[in-house]
Amino acid sequence: MNFRTLDLNLLRVFDEIMAERNLTKAARNLAMSQPAVSNALRRLRDALGDELLVRSGHGVEPTPAALAWWPSVREALSQLRQTFAPANFDPGESRTSFTMAMADATAALLIPMMIDIVQREAPGVSLRVLPLTTRDPRNLLDSQDIDLAAGYFPATIAAVDSAESNEQPGTQFAYQQLYSSDYLCVMRRDHPLAKGELSVDAYCDASHLLVSFSGRPFGFVDEALAALGRRRRVVLTVNQFFTAGMVVANSDLLTVLPGHFVASTGMASAMTVRSVPFALPRVNVAALWRRTREDRSGHAWLRETIVRAAANSQTPGAQAAAPRI
Repeated sequence: MNFRTLDLNLLRVFDEIMAERNLTKAARNLAMSQPAVSNALRRLRDALGDELLVRSGHGVEPTPAALAWWPSVREALSQLRQTFAPANFDPGESRTSFTMAMADATAALLIPMMIDIVQREAPGVSLRVLPLTTRDPRNLLDSQDIDLAAGYFPATIAAVDSAESNEQPGTQFAYQQLYSSDYLCVMRRDHPLAKGELSVDAYCDASHLLVSFSGRPFGFVDEALAALGRRRRVVLTVNQFFTAGMVVANSDLLTVLPGHFVASTGMASAMTVRSVPFALPRVNVAALWRRTREDRSGHAWLRETIVRAAANSQTPGAQAAAPRI
C-alpha cells in the first residue's frame, strides 16, 4: 500500500462501518448513500489488500486485520475531530447515545439512578448497556464502540496503576472507582444453614452455585479455599447474578454474591445472607475506558453521571468511592 495515495476520507467510512457493523446505518450516520459507502469500502479494500468486512446475518463482521487496524484509525480520527471541531456538550440539548458494558449486578445498582439523571437533565440522551462477560474488558473496549465498562476488574486496575506509576508513555486506559462492598454467602430463607454462624466445615459440606463470566467452574472462592487446603462442590455454574439469586432462593444451593446486589434482586425477602467464613477480597467496582474516548463530546458528562449514580444508589453493604475524575 502507498500511504501517500490513500484517500483518508475512506478511513471515516471504515470507522463508521466498524462501529455500526452495518452498511445502511453507517451510510445514514455519514449522510451518504449506501452505494457510495459500498464503493468507498471497495476502494479501501483494494488499497489495503484485505477484505476488511464480510457479510454476516443482517450486518458485517470485521476480519482480523480490520480489528487490528481499527483502534489506531479511531484514535487518529478522534484526535483530528478534537483539534478541528471541539464540541461543547450541552446535556439538555444533546441527542447523543452512549454505550456501556456491565454485568447485571452492576447494572441493577447503577442504571436506575442513571436513567433518573438522564430523564431530568438530558432527556435527548440515550443509553445502551451491553452484557459484560469478562474481568478484563480492555479487548472489549478496543474492539467495540463502547464508551466505558463498569465492573470488578482487579487485575486490569492493577495493570493501569502500574503503567501510571512507572510513567509509561501512551497509557491507553483510565478508570474511576465507583463503590466497594463485601461478598456474602447467600441461601434461601429457610435453608438448614440459615440460622447461626456459618462455619468453614458447614460451608464446604454444602452444595454450591458459582457465578462465572467465562463458564469456568473454578473461581476466586475456590482459590481461597484451596489456600486453606479445602474445597467445595459446585453443582451449577451460571453467568448471571440474577439467575444465581433466583436459583438459590428456590433450592438448597449456596452462592456468593456482592453484598450490594442482594437488595437489588427483588428477592431479598426470600434470602438469608451470612458472612463468608474465610477471607475474600472486597468488591471494588470501577468504570474503565480508553483515554481516546475522553475526547468524545459528552464523555466527561457520562463519567460524572455514573459516579453520581453510584453515590446515590447505595444499598446496604456498598460504600461509594471518593471522586477521582
